[in-house]
Amino acid sequence: MTEQPTRSDIDDFIDSIDPAKMRDAKNPREIAAARKAVEESQAHLQRAVEHAREAGDSWTAIGMALRTSKQNAYRKFSQNG
Repeated sequence: MTEQPTRSDIDDFIDSIDPAKMRDAKNPREIAAARKAVEESQAHLQRAVEHAREAGDSWTAIGMALRTSKQNAYRKFSQNG
């Protein structure tokens, strides 16, 4: 199985790009930053749902906040889902 590149591997690759031979790395860096923001937002959302459940909020209320059904919220965010 192929190992996933580390953030350091990716940064090293991007930094190694010679602007004289290739386009600059502006767009790949922007993509990487957006991907990181998505991952952080997903983790924040997961924690927010966990806190809501710990506080006693129902899956119905959580589903409404997510603009989805309680069943879909449960499937996506419960430890059983």
